[in-house]
Parts: sequence; structure tokens; C-alpha cells
Amino acid sequence: MISDSQKRTAEAIVNIFETGSALGDYSNVTVARDDPGHLTYGRSQTTLASGNLFLLLKAYVAAANAQFADGIRPFLTRVEARDFSLDNDGALRSLLRQAGVDPVMRTVQDAFFDRVYWAPALTKAQALGIGSALGTCVVYDSTVHGSFDTGANIRDRTNARVGKIGTGGVTEHEWVSGYVATRRDWLANHANQLLRRTVYRMDALQRIIDAANWDLALPLTVRGVLIDASILGGHPVVVSAHDVDERLLKLANPMMRGDDVTALQRALRVEADGVFGPATDNAVRAFQTEKGLTSDGIVGPATRAALGL
Repeated sequence: MISDSQKRTAEAIVNIFETGSALGDYSNVTVARDDPGHLTYGRSQTTLASGNLFLLLKAYVAAANAQFADGIRPFLTRVEARDFSLDNDGALRSLLRQAGVDPVMRTVQDAFFDRVYWAPALTKAQALGIGSALGTCVVYDSTVHGSFDTGANIRDRTNARVGKIGTGGVTEHEWVSGYVATRRDWLANHANQLLRRTVYRMDALQRIIDAANWDLALPLTVRGVLIDASILGGHPVVVSAHDVDERLLKLANPMMRGDDVTALQRALRVEADGVFGPATDNAVRAFQTEKGLTSDGIVGPATRAALGL
């Protein structure tokens, strides 16, 4: 039986593989050249190509009090259609990064990755006769990364290489070690050079095997990142110290009004009437383009800083 602490440790290991953080980076947006997954997002990097990104975003926009639901909702049809032009859509990428800070998105991601990755991995591990925390972590990692029992089907390759657990005296530890070696060989010799670079996942898991830490006892260091009880205790409290009236300024209906709009217009050197209308929107977009910012017409921290506000 895998304890809650062991589950969180296994998730932390895979989070490190995916984002470099034990707790995961809920805002992480990645588009790597030649990545077959295309746009990837979130704590455990779900992908546009797999269709799972659609499921995640659909769950988020349906959640109560999701701060960025209105911005993300118009993209759902294209995400569902796996429109790979979204890889380079700056507006969507910006929204996803911002949404990653929303506590609602974090809750949705945790539930999503449990449902789509952890629960299936646990079922697969148990069906194979794997009961250790480390063995389950190995299966979980490949469930997230891909090709455990589909495509290249490293599970069946391992069965052919070392035999099935419980057959001919093959132990769980022997099978898991054989699986890690088989998967490493496959990754190291893959036609996609980007996948070759992910052998670090197997190397890190092999080091835990070499240490005979099948229970995933803490503390544990993976790729230079410490995992201990204090880290797994939860995310740091995220409380904004921004002034409550430091709002995002943008073209809206009804139009936004106030001294902050007037200050913005003065910084842009346009008519300062205190009303954020189409002319102000055009001026903001032009300024953002000039400064290499996302030209979305939204005046947030980055645009404020560039304007000296």
C-alpha cells in the first residue's frame, strides 16, 4: 500500500523531471522545438498533442471562481482540435502563465494529474505485481512521459527482456531495474534527438535503485533538488502585497474610468480624459509592440513598469 507521503514523493520526483521543482510549476508553459507533444503546460506538463491540455483547461474554465476562465474559454475549440499554431500564440501562453498562480488552477491541476496520470499508473503497477513506492514511481513517470504500454510499449519490451514478475523467479526489484535499463536504451537511441536528452530521468531513477531506496524514504535529492518533509508540506502561502486598487487596465464594457487611467494616458501621451476607450487601447498596444511586450492591450505589472508607473 502506497502511503500519502510516498505518493507525494513520487509526484515530486516527476515534477522535478518536468519543471525542475519538487512542488511543480503550475505556470510552466513550454514549447520545445521538435517536441511531439507541442505546447505543454502545468505542474506535470500536459500536452496539446495528447488532447489532455484540452481536458485540463475545460475543467478549469468550468470551475467556480476561476480568475482567467473568460480569457481562456475562447481558445477551447482550437485546443480541442489540437491546433498546433497555438504553440506560438502569445496571448494564450500569457493567459496560461497567469492562470498558474490562481489557486483554483492549482486545485484543478492537482485533481487532473491525479485522475489522468497517478490513478492509472497505480492501477498499472498493481496489475504488474509492483507494490513498492519506487516501482510505482517508475510507472508513474512513464505514464506522464509516455510509451509505458503504448507506442514503443516499454512494458512489453521489459517482459521480453527479463520476464514477468513472479515468473521464473523474477522479482519486482529485478523487473523494475530491467525496465529502467530498457527505457534508457530506448531513449538514448531514439530518432528524436530531443527525447535522447531525457535519459536523465532514467539515470536519476537508477540512482535511487542503486541506493535501494524502494520506500522513497526522505530526505531524497533528485537532480540536485532536495525533497524532504518540509517541502512536501505544501505550497508557500501566496498572498499578493499589491495595492488592491492596482487593477489591470484594459478596454472593457463598460469602459474603465479613474485616476489610474488618467495616469496611464499621461504616460502614453494621449488625451487624458480618464476613460479607457479604443484610442487608449490602440496606444497601449502600440507601446507594448514597441517595447517587445505581449501586445494584448492589458496594462499589468510589465506594461506599468515599462511606462514607469
